[in-house]
Amino acid sequence: MAARMKQLYKETAVPALMKEFGYPNVMAVPKLEKITVNIGLGEATQNPKLMDPTVAELAQIAGQKPVVTKARKSIAAFKLRTGMTIGCMVTLRGDRMFEFLDRLVNVALPRVRDFRGVSMKSFDGRGNYTLGVRDQLIFPEIDYNKVEKIKGMNICITTSAKTDAEGIALLKHLGMPFRQ
Repeated sequence: MAARMKQLYKETAVPALMKEFGYPNVMAVPKLEKITVNIGLGEATQNPKLMDPTVAELAQIAGQKPVVTKARKSIAAFKLRTGMTIGCMVTLRGDRMFEFLDRLVNVALPRVRDFRGVSMKSFDGRGNYTLGVRDQLIFPEIDYNKVEKIKGMNICITTSAKTDAEGIALLKHLGMPFRQ
């Protein structure tokens, strides 16, 4: 069974984008390439045991095993040495990516307190969108009682759009709740 969001993209977003931007064929229409979810955990330098529950929670949210990220260079001010674990990330593609976006847009974001929509200023100039989430509890997969520490995460949605206008239109058609 195809993901709901993938079906929405094929049936409504593609024709609407073709009409809006006048693309010559279906292959020119911007599409989602990947979604990267990253949790940076600076406190893991002092206490490496903080990493295990974080990795487990990210695996639950994303539906695949995260990669543990390590420091590339030493920074004395942060008591950081090369090779220390400082976070974890997961890159989603294909059906898992559409599934995650569906849950993010329809379940997780509406659960944020005082939510009025996501900012339109977080585009990078090439149609990619980055979004910061303050706590992991907005995802229904996370059990509130098992969480020791609230951790934020960065969600980066990479698209094949050439400009921000195309990226905004693509995400709007996929149901991303932008602030007016």
